[in-house]
Amino acid sequence: MVTFRHNSGYPAARSSSSAGSPKRLAREDLIQATGTVEKILGGGRYQITLETGQAVTAQLSGRMRRFRIRVIPGDRVQVGLSPYDPTHGFITFRLREGQNPPG
Repeated sequence: MVTFRHNSGYPAARSSSSAGSPKRLAREDLIQATGTVEKILGGGRYQITLETGQAVTAQLSGRMRRFRIRVIPGDRVQVGLSPYDPTHGFITFRLREGQNPPG
């Protein structure tokens, strides 16, 4: 006769509502801004000058990488900036000539 042990020696599964876990930012939490790509930095990062004159460093969002959307210097882009560190962000949309940001 085969018997099964209930406690297999593995730690219990953690619940998703642990008190010590940091809150993840949703896409809606990002600050939206429009700017121009100035130059391409190493490691998939871009230097962008916003319409306000502020210079930020941004990387392509996952959806833009997935669909292989190319961004070159001189392109106008929409950037989602982190509310915690507004000098870093994600490029979320590449604007065409004469196109206004969506939304």
